[in-house]
Amino acid sequence: MDENLGKFIKDFSVLVQLAQSGREEVPDGNQLSLALTDHLGTAATELSVVVEEIQAHRLVDVDILMESLAAEDPGHRLLGIGGGNQRNHMSLSDILQHSRMYPSFPLAQPDYSNLAIGPDEQRQVVALGLWLFRYDGAPLAVLQREANPQYGRHAATLEVIAGEAGTAAAFLAEIRSSLERNSVFKGQVIALTMGDYGPSMGGVTFLRRPELAKRDVILPDGLLDRVEDHTLGIARQASVLQEHGQHLKRGLLLYGPPGTGKTHTVRYLLSQSEGTTSVLLSGGTLARISEAARIARALAPSIVVLEDCDLIAEDRNFSHGPQPLLFEVLDAMDGLDSDADVAFVLTTNRVETLERALAQRPGRVDLAVEIPLPSEHERGRLLELYSPGLDFSTAALESAAALTAGTTASFAKELVRRAVVAAALAGQAPSDTHLEGAVEELMADSAALTRSLLGS
Repeated sequence: MDENLGKFIKDFSVLVQLAQSGREEVPDGNQLSLALTDHLGTAATELSVVVEEIQAHRLVDVDILMESLAAEDPGHRLLGIGGGNQRNHMSLSDILQHSRMYPSFPLAQPDYSNLAIGPDEQRQVVALGLWLFRYDGAPLAVLQREANPQYGRHAATLEVIAGEAGTAAAFLAEIRSSLERNSVFKGQVIALTMGDYGPSMGGVTFLRRPELAKRDVILPDGLLDRVEDHTLGIARQASVLQEHGQHLKRGLLLYGPPGTGKTHTVRYLLSQSEGTTSVLLSGGTLARISEAARIARALAPSIVVLEDCDLIAEDRNFSHGPQPLLFEVLDAMDGLDSDADVAFVLTTNRVETLERALAQRPGRVDLAVEIPLPSEHERGRLLELYSPGLDFSTAALESAAALTAGTTASFAKELVRRAVVAAALAGQAPSDTHLEGAVEELMADSAALTRSLLGS
């Protein structure tokens, strides 16, 4: 026999032995299918998989529900699925069918993600894990998976397998019903955010509820009471209104020049609505209005805040439909049930733009309140509000208020800051002299642009 041929045969024999020894480990890759079959009592590959999509930000709510439901079975198990990135590209049905020919999905530890459940709290949530438990006495398997646009999944999912279709249907019906009633977002202040993959993949950020007293909001006499009564007072008298057949949903429009205190007024309303779910939208996130309305309806009592909504009054670029996005806002308001305790609060700097759009859809906004430029008396109160602990005399504050006609609340705040900065640069304590200098600087003709930027 040729020496080279003999060496080839020997090396090939070693290669075959190595391949055969490797195949001995392959059955480990069939652990997933075997575990499911053992739990369900039927070959998993012969059962249908029912997929339920969940909004990405509701995964934390689903995780809490899954843990609770599984815990009702003392023998429940939570498993992970191995197999590297391949598992991320395949549905559970695909994984099971693939395992019939290429066993490559061993059991592993579940994957987890940390998700916020409040401004200062987080929860370790199952990002990819297989729950095995008995539901209403019947075996059930549920693959819980987070959204991951990198792999084409724009929603979280529950992939359910049961021996009988009725078991899976009853389980998912309970999930849907529970999600309508319970959420970590209920009673919280949340802001909807834009995602890297568009509004549909946007997230939710928890915000601390503002802490503002009525004395911290400087507006013309009676105006704040009017705003508060309409937004919060109706909720406080909900039972009386419903008894007399009156609806609870309402719309409030705050309008006026920039810097007059519209956002500050909204912050006050949020501070006085403890226990109310508050959903904040601004800029690009206004495109998520339909989602915000769903959250508000499910987690009422609620307040939905849309800041600078004039931006969407006529711009169709924000919307995929033929109408401006503002009309979607108004449609969302109109679509709420009459007993929905939901208040929509809109703010705008350009009421003339918004007015045209609102006139085409009357009745959705039932109170419009102007937040005007502060009067001289109000400017004095603003200067007092923004200068606690500073040694400004009453006469200096009154003089500053008189000399700053036509300016805004934001201007008053900046005026005090400029006085403190000037004192610090001079190595001195803030005094009337520094306040007078700040007034002279900001009211000079050369500072016209600065005053405009401050809303004056």
